Amino acid sequence: MPTNKNSQIKKPFSNRTSHLLFISLLVTILLIIVFNFGNLNAPIELNNSQFEAVLAGEGVATVEVTPLGDTNYRGYKVSGTLVDERTYITYLANDTEFDNMFVIISGFNSDGISANDVIYTYIPAPAYSFINIIFPILLIGGIVIFFIFMMRGGNNANKQAFDFGKSRAKLSKGQKTTFDDVAGAEEEKQELQEIIDFLKNPKKYIELGARIPKGVLLVGPPGTGKTLIARAVAGEANVPFYFVSGSDFLEMFVGVGASRVRDMFKTAKQNAPCILFIDEIDAVGRQRGTGLGGGHDEREQTLNQLLVELDGFGHNSGVIVLAATNRVDILDPALMRPGRFDRQIFVGTPDIKGRVEILKVHSRKKKINPKITFEEIARRTPGFTGADLENLMNEAALLAARENKKQIELAHIDEAVDRVMMGPAKKSRVFSKKEREFIAFHEAGHAVIGIKLTHANIVHKVTIIPRGQAGGYNLMLPEEEHAFLQTKKDLLEMITGLLGGRVAEEITFNEISTGAHNDLLRATTIARSMITEYGMSENLGPVTYEQNTGAVFLGRDYGKDKNFSEAIATEIDKEVRGIIHESYELARKVITENLDLLKKISHYLLEVETLTREDIDEIVATGKLGRFDDVLASDAIKMPEMPKVEGDHEVKH
Repeated sequence: MPTNKNSQIKKPFSNRTSHLLFISLLVTILLIIVFNFGNLNAPIELNNSQFEAVLAGEGVATVEVTPLGDTNYRGYKVSGTLVDERTYITYLANDTEFDNMFVIISGFNSDGISANDVIYTYIPAPAYSFINIIFPILLIGGIVIFFIFMMRGGNNANKQAFDFGKSRAKLSKGQKTTFDDVAGAEEEKQELQEIIDFLKNPKKYIELGARIPKGVLLVGPPGTGKTLIARAVAGEANVPFYFVSGSDFLEMFVGVGASRVRDMFKTAKQNAPCILFIDEIDAVGRQRGTGLGGGHDEREQTLNQLLVELDGFGHNSGVIVLAATNRVDILDPALMRPGRFDRQIFVGTPDIKGRVEILKVHSRKKKINPKITFEEIARRTPGFTGADLENLMNEAALLAARENKKQIELAHIDEAVDRVMMGPAKKSRVFSKKEREFIAFHEAGHAVIGIKLTHANIVHKVTIIPRGQAGGYNLMLPEEEHAFLQTKKDLLEMITGLLGGRVAEEITFNEISTGAHNDLLRATTIARSMITEYGMSENLGPVTYEQNTGAVFLGRDYGKDKNFSEAIATEIDKEVRGIIHESYELARKVITENLDLLKKISHYLLEVETLTREDIDEIVATGKLGRFDDVLASDAIKMPEMPKVEGDHEVKH
């Protein structure tokens, strides 16, 4: 098997580093031991008077004299042993003190032995004393240089240990991204055409005295293609693209973030014209203020340096700063002012036309059944971002490959939608017969409301196959997408649809279950928002009673400001209960009037587990499901007679 150079496993640098550190630690310990051992046998220091007294008292066994200094000023080091075998040391400042000592020991004979058996030795000053001083310095310096060399010779992670203040911005290499790779964002691309043209033809703008925006902030939910758009701008202008994450500036060492900002802009200016892209800028650009610790943190210092660098650009420096965030509400106002980030471009979730174009881009290299239309897929995926759609098509391709198919079929895409929205199917989960019936009638109740109420969403799919934490689910989508506006009637019937499952359980089994937990939570949230945020209460009027609030330094909202009295709070609770009660009674009315349809849908669900929009339409029109003619609606479960409930909502018949 051929060996790929790129796939060769390199010896982990951490092992080599640990070995070197271990050896260094061992040498250091040995040196400390030797040094301390030497200190244990350190000689007794005597001053001149003490030495002369001991010498005169015949307490000295040996004398070794070593000259110190030069000929103009010479001192002497005198050392040796005492008669009790202890060592001593003393210093003679000049020749006079040396002569005095020599007078005392003048009884020495020609062999260097005195009458008192004192051994005298004169040791000339060594010629290599300078080497002895400089050698330890050179040795330590060599060890330090060696470690630096070894660290820099390692991988990038170890190099960064010595490059704290260097920029983490990386130059994008590889396949160039253009606007052909960006779909579903036509307005965003038009907004950025000026920047591309400036990078290509700056002279035209300079001659007119125009100032191109220094920075552009891309704002939008995660997965909408902000980074892809930034890469495409650089690709269209054919200029270098430097990218860095906001968290790359922050470090545990003080001043490192500001140093990295300076180095990043220095590199960008040296390579102008270029695009400098800062992803998740809210990590470093969060609004300044006193944090939980009450101090001035490293992030704030980094932000200050970023503001200075953005101001320091010349009008036509050729460096365009693009940044992306999904939390524009927490950015510092100084960062948002004209002259720094002059423009904000919102990159939202695509509409159905945009989803079609995105699906075409992500299907270029995939084999799809030609009978499948992208419009059909796009209609099933409202609210999906570009990243969601890419993941959807990849999941469909994986499912087709798992079944050894030659192309992606609609069934694979349908399953992929379910997996992305709700998670993989848990067919191994075992339910009792009663639980399956509860789930089937619960989901059928949702479906009946969706079918019969005129403002309700269209039922595209009903299933009792468990996914994630849900025992089953309804895929109900609007006939036309209202991305921005929903009327009061839309919201009320949305609540009614959410309550349809609970009502179906109560009517069918005269009992309720915990299966409606999430439905009740969503219904209550919508009802409260209608009263406190949208001003849809006739009694309380068009007033907003709750406002989001939170600590900016925490990076998220953690509560709501309740600027109203306890009496108003009681009225709000009363209004919310009224909306829920009204919607519940409407759901009861609709299901009671369509018990036969409820039974048919639930019984077909128990037999086939999943019903599509076409299946639902056929059951509504004919009362049967053609491909399962042998499955007949059973009368095993007796439906109680329920009183009719009056209401002003339109019901389809």
